[in-house]
Amino acid sequence: MSPQRTRAHGAPQPSGPRFPLAQAPNHALRGPPTGSEPGVLLAVLPLLRAGPINESVRGEDVYIVQTGKGAVNDHIMELVIMISACKMASSRRVTAVIPYMPYSKQSKKKRRNCVVARLFANMLRVAGVDHVMTMDLHHSQIQGFFSVPVDNLVAEPSIAEYIRNNVADWRNAVVVAKNPGATKRVTSLADCLGIEFALVHTFESRARGKDGAKKKEYALVGDVSDKIVFILDDHIDKCKAFISAAHTVLKQGATRVYIVATHGILSGDSLETLEEEDAIHEVIITNTVPISLRPDTKVRVIDVSDTFGEAIRRTHNGESISYLFSHTPEELYQ
Repeated sequence: MSPQRTRAHGAPQPSGPRFPLAQAPNHALRGPPTGSEPGVLLAVLPLLRAGPINESVRGEDVYIVQTGKGAVNDHIMELVIMISACKMASSRRVTAVIPYMPYSKQSKKKRRNCVVARLFANMLRVAGVDHVMTMDLHHSQIQGFFSVPVDNLVAEPSIAEYIRNNVADWRNAVVVAKNPGATKRVTSLADCLGIEFALVHTFESRARGKDGAKKKEYALVGDVSDKIVFILDDHIDKCKAFISAAHTVLKQGATRVYIVATHGILSGDSLETLEEEDAIHEVIITNTVPISLRPDTKVRVIDVSDTFGEAIRRTHNGESISYLFSHTPEELYQ
């Protein structure tokens, strides 16, 4: 099977330098991004177990796009095989572009479990990766597991821009953390939008249920009365905590509740549960992982392809990417 190969925006073959952008089968980003140089190639490569790379990468700066969802272990093996294949084909530098880092929640040792995030970092190192690019790591200290540079991009500028453009009366809103662990992200988005923030605190009640288990209770720290609420976290996997937080803020007088996250994992029946939940007005996620939605969905997907595209362009040209931590690429090209 030959790889499909297209040039950015239908541009003619350039005479100057180029760099291949390889997308593994499991990706959600579109490509090539707006603002890419004419020399950018998009090569959608077949699974390497089905054949070799049919594109010369000798002396090239290669970017391999692969995210972590679904058959995540297969996707990890595809990624490390592609990295190794490119290195053996004499590429100059290989960058793994991983919009959602798989196993990023398993970054601490608990009892006898494996610190899988560190194991994954070691696998990429052994495969020969030179640089890693990702977005909104669950724990920023995961960058320390890698012996190569890691660029941890943020979706906050894109999320803030979406809110300003699509949520009516967003200035009369509060950003809420569903647990203390999300407080840093919540305060950052609140500062970006210039609005207040609040926190839902979960604790075990002294009272017990019929099965003898302790009941969970929720307390709100902050004021959400007559305000729109954005419940923010880095990812949505199981939705029970989000729904509980939504009911808590509605009881305290909130008018509408939005769930906001970078990575829409939505495992199991989480998507259907959110669609049917009346307490949730809208779910806002990005396209760091692929997702299938029904036509009448309440889920809104923000495209962060341009953020990755601009980061790739700047990395290739040796430019700083600090601009992308507080601005969207669209602001640059306006």
